[in-house]
Amino acid sequence: MYYGGIEAGGTKFVCAVSDQSFKIIERVSIPTSTPDETLKQVFAFFDQYQLKAIGIGSFGPIDVNVDSDTYGYVTSTPKKGWNNYNFVGAIKGRYDVPVAWTTDVNAAAYGEYRKGEAQLSNSCIYLTIGTGIGGGAILNGEIIDGFGHPEMGHISVPNHPNDPFEGVCPYHGNCLEGLAAGPAIEKRLQKKAQDLDKTDDFWEIEAYYIAQALVNYTMILRPEVLILGGGVMKQEQLFPLIRKAFKEIMNDYVVTPDLETYIVSPGLVDDAGITGSLLLAAEKAI
Repeated sequence: MYYGGIEAGGTKFVCAVSDQSFKIIERVSIPTSTPDETLKQVFAFFDQYQLKAIGIGSFGPIDVNVDSDTYGYVTSTPKKGWNNYNFVGAIKGRYDVPVAWTTDVNAAAYGEYRKGEAQLSNSCIYLTIGTGIGGGAILNGEIIDGFGHPEMGHISVPNHPNDPFEGVCPYHGNCLEGLAAGPAIEKRLQKKAQDLDKTDDFWEIEAYYIAQALVNYTMILRPEVLILGGGVMKQEQLFPLIRKAFKEIMNDYVVTPDLETYIVSPGLVDDAGITGSLLLAAEKAI
């Protein structure tokens, strides 16, 4: 018997099966197209295995409220074809096994909590900064959800004094995602993050926005570790700039762990999401 994991992103699906010690037996990457086309390939992969449970970490927004009529749905996503799509229903219609369902960033946070940078801690936040910005939080070993999942990328942050940019978020304009996600960088500078010189002054502006968010998360939840992943955070020069801005904004109001170990990159690198999905599948199978 195997555990199945799906890290469902807006660009690609990563599917994997593991044994009960979480050793990955096989994994595939599938381009995200329409639900029918994507799930056809997902089914072709998992049909090869006898599964005990499946864990899904999905792009969102999604409905994670088990009391809701639309639990298991991808809800108000702009991703064509996926709006109000019954993702869990489609999986359960194919496989008669328990299904764990959460956001991709919650799954990544859980992967880092169990197997990555936060495995010696009781709490953490995982923030991904790429095409969008999203975050998941673990507190005392549990994923934090309320009537829905957190939307950490859409908090309000003041503009940097040297940045009049109005933001790109269609809902909130200059929220964190609107100011600091990959599309905001590209629209502002006419360059993708990976094409921008590592010494460009803009990185201090980017760090300022991320640091503001991390200060807010720290004030509210006091996590033991803040883990920053996603494509933009491949720019490693950001980490010292973020720590510096964080210290200045916090202004010694809250005593935190040493910032070198408090604000870190993912220990699982790009495997946090799929690892978390497999771990959640195992818990669902119990």
